[in-house]
Order: sequence, then structure tokens, then C-alpha cells
Amino acid sequence: MHSEISSTAEARKIETWGGIECGVVRIGDRWRNQLDDMRLDLGPAQLRQIAALGLRRLRFPLLWEAVCPQSPGNFSWRWHDERLARLREFGIKPIAGLVHHGSGPRYTDLLDPGFATLLARYAEEVARRYPWIDAYTPVNEPLTTARFSALYGHWYPHLASTATFLRALTNQCRATVLAMRAIRRVVPRAQLIQTEDLGKTYSTPALAYQADYENERRWLTFDLLHGRVDRQHPFWKTFCDHGIAEAELEFFLEDPVAPDIVGMNHYLTSERYLDSNVDGYPAAAVGGNGRDRYADVEAVRVPACALDVGPLARLRELWARYRTPIAITEVQHGCTREEQLRWLIAVYEAARTARDQGVDLRAVTAWSLFGAVDWNTLLRQKNGHYECGAFDARSTPPRATLLGKATRALAAEGRFEHPVLDVPGWWQRADRCYLVHRHPAPEQIATRTSPRRILVIGRTGTLGGAFARICEKRGLAHLLAGRDEIDIADADSVRAALASCKPWAVINAAGYVRVEAAEQERERCFRENTVGAKTLAAACAERAIPLLTFSSDLVFDGNLARAYVESDAPNPRCTYGRSKAHAERDVMNLWPRALVVRTSAFFGPWDLHNFVHGAVARMRAGLSFETADNVIVSPTYVPDLVHAALDLLLDGESGLWHLANRGAVSWYELAQTAAIQFKLDASLVRRRPRARPGSTALASERGALMPVLEDALHRYVHAQMQ
Repeated sequence: MHSEISSTAEARKIETWGGIECGVVRIGDRWRNQLDDMRLDLGPAQLRQIAALGLRRLRFPLLWEAVCPQSPGNFSWRWHDERLARLREFGIKPIAGLVHHGSGPRYTDLLDPGFATLLARYAEEVARRYPWIDAYTPVNEPLTTARFSALYGHWYPHLASTATFLRALTNQCRATVLAMRAIRRVVPRAQLIQTEDLGKTYSTPALAYQADYENERRWLTFDLLHGRVDRQHPFWKTFCDHGIAEAELEFFLEDPVAPDIVGMNHYLTSERYLDSNVDGYPAAAVGGNGRDRYADVEAVRVPACALDVGPLARLRELWARYRTPIAITEVQHGCTREEQLRWLIAVYEAARTARDQGVDLRAVTAWSLFGAVDWNTLLRQKNGHYECGAFDARSTPPRATLLGKATRALAAEGRFEHPVLDVPGWWQRADRCYLVHRHPAPEQIATRTSPRRILVIGRTGTLGGAFARICEKRGLAHLLAGRDEIDIADADSVRAALASCKPWAVINAAGYVRVEAAEQERERCFRENTVGAKTLAAACAERAIPLLTFSSDLVFDGNLARAYVESDAPNPRCTYGRSKAHAERDVMNLWPRALVVRTSAFFGPWDLHNFVHGAVARMRAGLSFETADNVIVSPTYVPDLVHAALDLLLDGESGLWHLANRGAVSWYELAQTAAIQFKLDASLVRRRPRARPGSTALASERGALMPVLEDALHRYVHAQMQ
């Protein structure tokens, strides 16, 4: 009886799938390959990491552009043979993707009359090569790809008209039908899992006509494949008026190839609100359709839409329209770690609710497992902007993140718990709304009565204040404590504070920071930096509380001919450096799960007592600024440091990590760069060689998580100009 109950529960459990952002997208005459951008080879080690998540299926790239790039019939299978064999070994069923936001190899494109036939021939070769694959997505998101490529002009062929949009959409859907027919000649049982980004458009009354148009348009991929675009369909005439022949539409009616599973991709940007009153919106959000001017913004930022937005509402619509089994085929949020988790859990709970209400909901897909690069600009700019997934691909090998741990738990148990879930995601908090919608105050989704908090120690310091600001922005419940509340070098004081606050994590941002004065105040320096850190570590270890504490580049002597990494042995040459080196050793001995971050040379927007601010202030006053040109450091932008350190803490990382902006400069070079960025007279920076040259530049062998220094300085200047 027990085994029958267990098997029934297993059958009812929503499956957890995974996906890899793998697109080969053409922009002009340049192809962007996401796997190359992230330096991923999907070799045995990475596939083993995926297998450890316990996923049932994996959306896997068998992309036309990669296998057959030069000419039809000229195939390159080796890479895929090796990886698909390993997937079979691990027991993961692939969903083969053949075109993913691409326009095909160079010998075709989305507007080519032969696009569909060429893809079908390729699909049949794939099926013959891998007859054990039983699920396919021949073309990912045809409607979305057609919009971005042929309506908005972002991707190849960079056109912008309704006619080219409808042609690209028709060609992709026809290609899907022909591809599945070809595949099923080889593998009759093969399933079509058709994906599309599904949202909804809302509007002010004056723009209802535009919202109605977009809300009909959003269904076109699924309507075509289900054989629903007939002469009574709202878009039949639109297709015909823009050059799509009736015979081309009748093709979908004669022998439909309807999806076996409808794959819903849904993002926080998928639902839009069109406002005819543009006042109060960012300039970038204001545009129009040639008839009216309006703001086009995320519907989740508008309180009037609150009751109808979100994945549950879209799942209900999708099921009501097609009564076809559904999988959520992409769950991704390019945001901070806790918001990524909140979104994944919110979508999973929506899926569970929908299933309880009768929707045939099969799976939720963690996307993208290894993150994505430059999707904040839709791949149009190559900035290396990386968004994490279940793994952080910036480490070698990629390391599991908080999202990875959640994915594994959902796959195994169908649930995941973490203190950050005590607070709702930003899309449910009152401050999400644009100013135009802030009065009267919009509804607020309630948090837990007493959300579990992070204890941040160091109220008066640069770092403590920055953590408080950023925790507030990220919705991380916290308590910022100063010396009056807790003396970190006193064991009784620490125990009392932990008993009172009951934190789920502790951040030690306190300590003695006056490097030169430490030579005369050695006892005080060691008490605050070493004894304090050691006392905190002992108390946290006793209660199994995660601890984040900070160290310095000055634990090194500066004599190494390269940047220091985590495994380099400390050899401090000053009292301050020795206090930090002793603290590192003691903390990790007492609490091996503690996270110790070495960093260097702070500068930031909220602190007037840093090198960059001091240099700029003098030059603005027309005064010269002298500094060393033979001491090399890795300057660190405080907001970048805090965000990266919080992510590591949430991921459950431990041990030593180096966090500094990527780039090594002398103090002289840093002052000159700051002068140039602020458009000041760089000749005011004067060289003053220090008697003891050296370099305490930091790099990381565990993962380059921080942005480059140039980018950090640019953002610092922008923040100071506000």
C-alpha cells in the first residue's frame, strides 16, 4: 500500500526540467553563440553537474547553425554525439532544439521561401542520427523571434514592418510543421514541445485598440499550429493584406501539427501596460505606434493590473484556449540572487495551483542553468553582462548557486525553503511602481510578520552603511548594529546580540581601518580586527549561523610579480595587514563554513572618505594632487563589492574569496583616470614615488565575479553627477 501511495504521489508531482541558453543569433554579419560567450563546452563535468540536479528533461541545443553551418548536407556531429551519449548515460531525456532565436545558417534566413524545407531536411537527419530522442522544439519562440528580427529590427534580417514580421512567423511555423512530419517519419512517437513567450497587454481606455491587437497577436504561434487561423480568425485578413497567400494559411488547416505540449515562457517583462499619459515615465519607455504616443511599461509596475498579471493567470488562459498539456519551459529572472529565487518559487507555486485547479501542467523548467550573457541588450551589445542561473559559469568549474540548490530541491521534493522567501519579490512590493502610480499608495503584498533577518555589524562604517542600503533595496530583512548594541570582541555581548536578533546570517562589516595609525595603536587594531572576528566566528559556529567577514589585500607583502589569488600565502608587512591575516586564520579554524572576503581600496557613492573622492575634490578646487606611481592596487567599487558578497553569502559559499574590480592600477593612474572621467584637468595629478614600491593587486582563482574597473568608475561618476 505504501509503495502505491508513493508512486501515485510521484506521478502527480510536477516534473522539473532544465534548459541552457544556447542561441546562435545573427546580428548583421556576426553570429553570437551563447555557449561561446559563456565559455561553456557542456563536457562531461558540466553535464554531470546538470545530472546532479535530478532533472527529468533538458532542453538541449542541436542547432542547425552549429551542425550544418556552411552548406546543406555538410554535417558536423561529433560535438553533439559525445554530449548526447553522456546525457543518455545520466538518464536525462533531451528536448532537441533546432533553431533558437536564430535565422538559420548563412545559406538561408527567416524570409527565405526555402527556409521551412531546408529545416525539415535537417530535422530528418537529426532524427536518423538520434532515433532515441523523443521530444523536439524545432523552432523556439517563433512569434518572439519574428518580432525581434522582422518587426523591431533587432536581429537579422533587421527589418521593421508588419509584412516582414508575418512572413518570418509564417515561415517558422511552416518549418515547425514540416520538421515534425520529417522527424515522425523516423520516430513516430516524437513529441512537439512548442515554446512561446506568453504575456498580455493592458492599457488606458484610449489605447484599448492597440492592447486588443497585441492580445490577439500573442496567440499566433499556437493558433497556426493548432489549425485555428481560418477565415473567421481575427488575423486572417491581416495576414492576407500583408502578402501571406491564402494557400499558405490553408496549409496549417489541412493537416495541423498541434503541439503535444504547449511550452509557456513567461517573464516579468512579458506583460505590458500602455499608458496614453506619458508624464511620470522614463523617457526610454515612451514611444508609439504611428497613430498615438504612449508609454509602454511592465504591467507589474502598475497597480491597476495587479489582479490579472502573473504566471497563474496566463496558465489559466492557455489551458482554457487549447486544452493541451502545458509545461512552463523557461523560468528566468535576470536580477539579484534572492529575486531569482523568489521568481522561481512564485512560478512553481503558480504551476502547482494551476494543476490543483485542473490544468494539465506537466513541468517547470529552470532556465538558464548556466546563466546568460548580454540579454539586457537583447545581444545587440557585447558588454559581457552576465546573469547567473543554477550555476555561475564565471567559476571553473561552474559553481552551484542558491538557484541551483532550489532547483535540486524542487526536482527531489517539490519544495524549497529559505529565509529570503519571507519577503515578497520586487514585483509585489509597493516601491515597484512608477512615481505616477505611487499616489494613492498601491497595494502591498504582506511579508511575514517578522521576516528572518541578517545581522549587519558596523553602523558607522563605509561597508556597514552600504550593506544596509543595498539590503533595503534588495528586500533583504536586516538589522544594522553599531558599537552601542554589540561589542564584537566581547563574547557575552555577541551571544546576547545573537540571542536577541536571532539572525539567519551575520555580516561583520566592522573593524579598525586606519592603516597608518595602526602602527601606534596595535592593541586596538588587533582587538577590533582579530579578536572581534574570532569572537564572532566562535559564536556563529556554536549556532551554525552563516558568517561573512572581510579581510584586505594588505595581508600580502606586494613582492609577487602577478596579482594575488586566494591560495597565495599571506605575508603582511604592516600591523593592519597582520591583524587581518590573523583574523582570517582564526575565523576559518573556528568556523569552516564562514565566508572571508579579501578586498582592496574602497571607493563608492555614499562615502566621502575614500581616495577617489579626495582626489576629485582637490582637482575640482584647482589644487594639485600628489600620489604614488609605484604602488599597484585593485580598486573596489563598494556597491559591486556588497552585491557580490551578498550573492556569495546567499549561495552558501565559504572560505576565502577575492572580490575587487578587475584591473590593476597605480594610485597615480587611478587619480588620472578619475580626473578624465570627471572631465577635470588630469595634469593636476602629480607623481610621488613611495619609498617601498609593490603590488597588492587581487585576482581570483575561484571566479571573476566583479565588473571591470573602467565600468565601475563610469558608474561611480554617473552616481556622483545625480
